[in-house]
Amino acid sequence: MYALQDPGSIASPALLVYRDIATENIRRMIAMAGGPERLMPHVKTHKMAPLVAEQLQQGITRFKCATFAEAQMLAEAGAKDILMAYQLNSPTAEAFAMLAFRFQKIRFASLVDNIASARLLNDIWEKAAASRKPIGFLPSAAPVPQKARVYIDIDCGQHRTGIAPSGAAALWRELQALPHVEVAGLHAYDGHIRETDMTERTRQCNEAFAPVAELARQMGDVEIIAGGSPTFPIHLQRPGVICSPGTSILWDEGYRTSCPEQDFTPAALLLTRVISKPQEGYITLDLGHKAVSAENPITKRVFFKNLGEYEVISQSEEHLVVKTPQAASIQVGDVLYGLPYHVCPTVALYNEATVIRDGKAIASWPIARGRRILNTANFSTK
Repeated sequence: MYALQDPGSIASPALLVYRDIATENIRRMIAMAGGPERLMPHVKTHKMAPLVAEQLQQGITRFKCATFAEAQMLAEAGAKDILMAYQLNSPTAEAFAMLAFRFQKIRFASLVDNIASARLLNDIWEKAAASRKPIGFLPSAAPVPQKARVYIDIDCGQHRTGIAPSGAAALWRELQALPHVEVAGLHAYDGHIRETDMTERTRQCNEAFAPVAELARQMGDVEIIAGGSPTFPIHLQRPGVICSPGTSILWDEGYRTSCPEQDFTPAALLLTRVISKPQEGYITLDLGHKAVSAENPITKRVFFKNLGEYEVISQSEEHLVVKTPQAASIQVGDVLYGLPYHVCPTVALYNEATVIRDGKAIASWPIARGRRILNTANFSTK
C-alpha cells in the first residue's frame, strides 16, 4: 500500500507521509481516549502544521512541543493550548514570552523543576507588565498577560529532567510566592518505561505514577499531564489525566514491535534509491546518517518492506550498504521504501515531507525544525 505510481518524480532520499493513514491514526488515537478532551499530543514526532490542522478538525485543541520552532508552528496553525515541555533558559524564554504576548488567545505554558528557572519567567512577565517597550508589536490597548503558566516537571524514574516527587511540594510552595507565575499542574513523562510485555509495562507505570498522584492530591487535585506513546493506554485508565502520545500519528517500526497492543499503522516511510552495486550480493542506498536516525544499532535504524531477505552491513553520512540475495535482480536507480525504527529524530533530518495519497505525491509540507528564535534584543530582564 506504500508503493508510488510515479516515484521518478521524487528525489531521494525523501520523507513520505501517507495522509490518509495519518488521518486514520488520529481517529484511532481519539477513539482510544474516548474523546479529544483527554489528549495533548506531542508534535515533536511530525512537526507539521497540516497534521496539527487535521487534529484540530477532529477536535483536539491542546498540544505539547519541545522546541521554539514547534511552538511557533502550533501558534500559527491555530492551537488553543500549547505546552512547551521543556525548561526555558534565555534567550528562548524571552522569545517564548513574546510568542505568548503576540497570540494572547492561546494558553501557553512551559515546564519548571527549580525555583531559579521560575524566577527567570517571573522577571520576564514582571517587566512586560510594567513596560510596553519590549512588546511594541502589540496594539497600545492590548492587555499584557500577567502570569507565566508553568507545570512542575516531575522526575518519575527517567532521571533526565524534573524534580523528585519528594521535593516537588516544597518547590510548589516557593512558586506560590512568585507574583507573575501560575502553577497549572504537574507534568510526568515516563519515557523510560518501554517493556513489550503489557503487564510488566503497566506495573512499572503504576509504580512510577503513584507518588505523582499523591502529590497532585496534596496540591488540590491539580491537572496532571502524563506519559508518552508506550504508556498512553495505561494512563487512559486514570480519570482526568491528560495523555500526550506523539508517535501515534506517524508510528514506526520500534513502537510497532514493542507496543503491539496499539492499533496504529506506520504513516511515514523513506524513499531511497540504489546508487551502487559495489560487489556481488550487495547494494548501496542513498540512506546515510543524514537521512535516517542513527542513534540505534545498525540493525535497528530502517526496515525495508519490499526487499525480502537482507542484512544492513554499514552506514555512513550518505550511504547505507545492504547485503541481500536479491541483489542480482536489483538495478542501480531502483526504488526501495524504508520504515524508520525511530521516526521522531528521522523527521527532524528533513526540511519537508512529500505527502502521498492514492499512490501519488499531492503536496509538500514544511517541517518545523531548527533553533532560530524571535529577536529578543530589546527584551532583556537585566
